[in-house]
Amino acid sequence: MKQITFYLDFISPYAYLAFEKLPQALQGLSYSVAYKPLLFAGLLKHHGQLGPAEIVPKRDWTYRQVLWLAHSHAIPLEMPASHPFNPLPLLRLALACGTGGTANRHACEAVFRHVWRGGADAADVARLEALKQALVPARDPSSDAVKAELKANADEAIALGLFGVPTMVVDGKLFWGLDALPMLREYLEGGAWFAGPDWDSAGKLPSGAQRISKP
Repeated sequence: MKQITFYLDFISPYAYLAFEKLPQALQGLSYSVAYKPLLFAGLLKHHGQLGPAEIVPKRDWTYRQVLWLAHSHAIPLEMPASHPFNPLPLLRLALACGTGGTANRHACEAVFRHVWRGGADAADVARLEALKQALVPARDPSSDAVKAELKANADEAIALGLFGVPTMVVDGKLFWGLDALPMLREYLEGGAWFAGPDWDSAGKLPSGAQRISKP
């Protein structure tokens, strides 16, 4: 049985879609999943990147594309009342329902659907409290232990080379995004391509030019 680590942030519609699609995409295979919430903004800061929602034309395209992807995959999705939003309370709540830096699938599902179904404000205080009451976390989401786990997940992800969410990690190999699910399935099925040279050689390709910022 293969162990998949699924790194996610509830702020990401792509993470929501991949989370919903995962059971169907890997149907019939033997695997287990550890869900690890992390702060996507921490990855962006580490790599010196802007988020998709911070580039206006890309923001517009992202929202259109995820709505179409949800439609094409028959996954219910409505944009929240505003986006982006502060995901920290949701990330900590999910972790507080689990142990050892992981969140169970039930809690992740509830939080994802809180954000991406119904079109309400994901950060509304009353809605957050209702979600907390429904999930009954075993630990205090605002505790130092939960906050430390969230940071540790981001540190772990950065050490592994993660740059975005969702990312699924198996045997040290990173599979990024909803569109990586077929690739992940083929790997879990023992696809011959993964034993060939292309996986490693792709990471060794020299860069022929670098962008230079003018003073």
